Amino acid sequence: MKNITAAIDRWSTTSVSVVGVSGTRALLGFVGLMFYVSQYADRNYLFGPQGALPWWEFSDNIATNDSFSLYALSSSETWFQIMFHLGMITALLVMLGVGGRVGLAVHWIFLWSIYERQPVILDGGDNLTYLVIPMLLLTRCYDRFSFPTGLREKISSRTPGQLRSLATPLHNIGVLAIILQMCLVYIVSGLYKVQGKMWQDGTALFYVLRVPEFTFPSLSHLIYENDFLVVAGTFTTVIFLVYFPLGILVPALRPWAAVMSIGFHLGIALLMGLTGFALTMVACDLVFLSRGLDEAVSMGARLIDRMRSRSSEGAGTTVESYPTTALTREKV
Repeated sequence: MKNITAAIDRWSTTSVSVVGVSGTRALLGFVGLMFYVSQYADRNYLFGPQGALPWWEFSDNIATNDSFSLYALSSSETWFQIMFHLGMITALLVMLGVGGRVGLAVHWIFLWSIYERQPVILDGGDNLTYLVIPMLLLTRCYDRFSFPTGLREKISSRTPGQLRSLATPLHNIGVLAIILQMCLVYIVSGLYKVQGKMWQDGTALFYVLRVPEFTFPSLSHLIYENDFLVVAGTFTTVIFLVYFPLGILVPALRPWAAVMSIGFHLGIALLMGLTGFALTMVACDLVFLSRGLDEAVSMGARLIDRMRSRSSEGAGTTVESYPTTALTREKV
């Protein structure tokens, strides 16, 4: 009973994975910015009122689906340009860590709006983004990898103590929700694949990599033409997805499971071109690597300080030696 009480006390007083969720927020902001930038040249054709999906048809779809989109509020070209550019700026601010939870919530609204405007070009990462950002709103995801503005300190100083005491439990609940969501994604995906005949006989990877939309020229064929790589890749994928939650439950295996997941999704980004989906999954995997991220950031900060100290020492030596050289020349 004492152990349970102690665990509850730690849960309510110690914030977990602060660095991890901060990395998740920054990378999700980057993914959103990448989406805007990658479609910028074709924005009028893809999202504009007179684009591939005419505004009136899009507006009817929104009404039929009982959904919403900022782009459905007006058919004006000016309104579209304002919404698109504001969404891109908001994504940049989220990546840089400016705007706090309000900025993150606004980013979610802009993302939902543009994803609803043209759903045929999405790669699946949008679904996870919809779910994870509201969970991030509960967390202290702006504590790290962000530019300090002082606004959080001002708000915190004016917040009653009872409300401030809820910040840590809410943060931990948000982290736990992201962890459970990730485990659910992996195990459902794995169990769904297990039911497929091609995944059972080890040939699924062969067919997946031959789909034109999911093929990387000059590289994919090196895998699907090799029987061993196809069978090993197919079975390894299923085993990894199904047993990922077990790796997360064991603290010693947790970072290794997260690293394997990151490598797995970077492979998907490279071989299948699903960059947005892969980076969204990687962003959520950072929750499991909070300690490693913290150590990496600390090591990087120490290296930068060391380089600065060396450069300052070198500059000091140059300044001190210059007058001596000048005096010597004058004597000569």
